[in-house]
Amino acid sequence: MKKVAIVMPAYNEGERIRPTLERYLDFFEGLNDLEFVIVVVLNGCKDNTREVVEGIWDDRIVILEFERAGKGFAITEGFKYALENGWDLIGFVDADMSTPPRAFYGLIKHIRDADGIIADRWDLRSKITPKQSLFRRFISRGYNMIVRSLFLFNHKDTQCGAKLFKRELLEKIVPRLSFSEWGFDVDLLFYARRESGRVKSIPTEWHDEKGSHVNLKKTPITMFLAAVRLRLIHSHLRFMVRAYTVLPEGLKFHKKI
Repeated sequence: MKKVAIVMPAYNEGERIRPTLERYLDFFEGLNDLEFVIVVVLNGCKDNTREVVEGIWDDRIVILEFERAGKGFAITEGFKYALENGWDLIGFVDADMSTPPRAFYGLIKHIRDADGIIADRWDLRSKITPKQSLFRRFISRGYNMIVRSLFLFNHKDTQCGAKLFKRELLEKIVPRLSFSEWGFDVDLLFYARRESGRVKSIPTEWHDEKGSHVNLKKTPITMFLAAVRLRLIHSHLRFMVRAYTVLPEGLKFHKKI
């Protein structure tokens, strides 16, 4: 039987996380081929997210809480918990139901002999609702084009908030992860490749939920700087990173696009 840990980072998700958890619990408890746990990682929450999660009262939900914010930081801590507690397949998903449980289960079914698997929203077979605005598509695809050019990835969608890995690969790369914001997914995939991990992409189902914490006026420059900084860190020009170390507070976010 597969043992699956689903890490769910939550930053001020008090209004959206309950239906997400309830749907995930309802879906996965109906499966007989796996054992699962949902690791909710509260990072820098200032609302009632913890009270909402505690109100569900299910022993398949684990709550970790940190004062520090950052989606990447939260996922990394969730990974550490899952590794320490012996879970075999470890992945993450957003708390806003952008990825429905059947789509995440698709990752579990199709990982097979790969070391990791990620959802690809830009695959023509993917179902995306509602259709994203032209500006959001431009930002998302533009960022991925930059990332693919800098890192020579073959993944078309590095930022989708639905990824799954085998513990053997995560044991090698989690100690190296250092990015807590926009660069986290790229950092994760970079180290997976460095360890010769085979990570594949599959089409997915994605619902663009309301209530995103993204500031579309400031996000593009933040994403660009994060990608450049990460490329410098993973090169012989890492001494230049000092130029990108400190970003204005107004340019720091905790959410995906």
